[in-house]
Amino acid sequence: MIGGQPIFILKEGTKRESGKDAMFENIDAAKAIATSIRSTLGPRGMDKMLVDSLGDIVITNDGVTILKEMDVEHPAAKMMVEVSKTQDSYVGDGTTTAVVIAGALLDQAQGLVKQNVHPTVITEGYKTAAAQASRVLDEISKPVSIKDKEVLIKMAKTSLNSKSASVEKDLLGEISYNAIKNIAEERDGKYLVDFDNLQIIKKNSGEIDQTELIDGIILDKEKVHPNMPKVVKNAKIALLDVALEIKKPEFDTNLQISDPSMIQKFLGQEEDVLREMVDKIKATGANVVITQKGIDDMAQHYLAKAGMYAVRRVKKSDVDKLAKATGAAIVSSLEEITASDLGIAATVEERKVSDDYMTFVTGSKNPKAISLLIRAGTDHVADEIERSLTDSLHVVAAAVEDGAYVTGGGSAAEEIAFNLRNYASKVGGRQQLAIEKFADAMEEIPRALSENAGLDPIDILIKIRSEHANGKKTYGINVFSGNVEDMEKTGVIEPIRVGKQAVEAATEAAVMILRIDDVIATKSSKGGSPGGMPQGGDY
Repeated sequence: MIGGQPIFILKEGTKRESGKDAMFENIDAAKAIATSIRSTLGPRGMDKMLVDSLGDIVITNDGVTILKEMDVEHPAAKMMVEVSKTQDSYVGDGTTTAVVIAGALLDQAQGLVKQNVHPTVITEGYKTAAAQASRVLDEISKPVSIKDKEVLIKMAKTSLNSKSASVEKDLLGEISYNAIKNIAEERDGKYLVDFDNLQIIKKNSGEIDQTELIDGIILDKEKVHPNMPKVVKNAKIALLDVALEIKKPEFDTNLQISDPSMIQKFLGQEEDVLREMVDKIKATGANVVITQKGIDDMAQHYLAKAGMYAVRRVKKSDVDKLAKATGAAIVSSLEEITASDLGIAATVEERKVSDDYMTFVTGSKNPKAISLLIRAGTDHVADEIERSLTDSLHVVAAAVEDGAYVTGGGSAAEEIAFNLRNYASKVGGRQQLAIEKFADAMEEIPRALSENAGLDPIDILIKIRSEHANGKKTYGINVFSGNVEDMEKTGVIEPIRVGKQAVEAATEAAVMILRIDDVIATKSSKGGSPGGMPQGGDY
């Protein structure tokens, strides 16, 4: 107001909330996201069915998949979705854990704000607690290497336990270990895993136990000519980025023919050019041709006549994987192709998988790219098996790269909570309150695990606190027996990266939301309330 007259700075219809009202609205929205996926945590967690506007159905208990499929509109809720996405991209597992911790941190902070503890004090305390939590994880971690097959398979099985793929966790756990062992590369004494070297193909026919790891590459293509051999042993593979076709002129061209014999001569020249292309490939000793481009019908005939196996229009990503798997060089000009450009594989064959014919390139001496063929009864099951295997693969990869693991079942979270309560008294001041609340938030993991398993969370927390107070740092919840047991002996273990990233991402999200005391939102174009939840109570 100036001189009694109002001055409008914001557009008409703009909604503005400030102070505690804005903070509490953001906290409630973020907590709603955490609550929505909390019931999926752990081996006894439930699944969610998500139906989009087109009627497509996704059935999963994978946290990041659920949040990606949800049509989240509230800005603070979107930040929680980003927490799961960050966890997924950096670790590949623990997405639900990260969001549950973030929701618990905000819930605990809300109580402190209501007691007039300033948000800045809370955020500083949370940052201090997160740093201490990371140190605790380092202290309780144990070393692991790529040679520790049994330990790494246990990690894969721990990840698979909470998925529908747990029925075949022994097979899929072994596959996860073997896959990472094949594609892991040692550099300067450390291992790096590049998932671009792993090809995953799904087929919705057969049983889950038919899922297999192929020491080579699968092409979702069949041979181009029926007279070509079905199987080629001791394959010498030419990888081409060139079409075995006659190039069409760039401009419109007219041919004037005065003699009928010229037509046959003209067509004969095309055949000669195609035959010459095939002869150049054959001269290198190649018996398999795989190209990203097309192959002319006449060229197919000459290739079949020469006893060669050919596949056309293969994806560039698959050709790159083939080059790594077979040692072949990708040739862009037939004028330069030589025997040294060829890749080697024990077998190239056409197999029928479900209703489709596919080409399997297997038996390389030192395969640096491999394939995973997932089999399941339906598309929905195949999709969920892929999500489950992707998580277990990333878990094994993270353990191999970092060389450390901690126990699961809520044991690491409880040890952090126990340590932080002792640490808080040393810090003192108001930050002590925030650190203690951080410890309470970490106990949301064992609490959720016990609730999802149908157990009494109060009894479980009392038991697990007692065990950790007695120095039993690896004790957590066995959701199958309903007891607090040694997770190391039970085989419930996970990479240290899962816990570290979950705590870090959750803390950053909680701190960012707590520091917001003013929300200014323009009028919603979708008809919902500006800056808040859409109409109808949807997230």
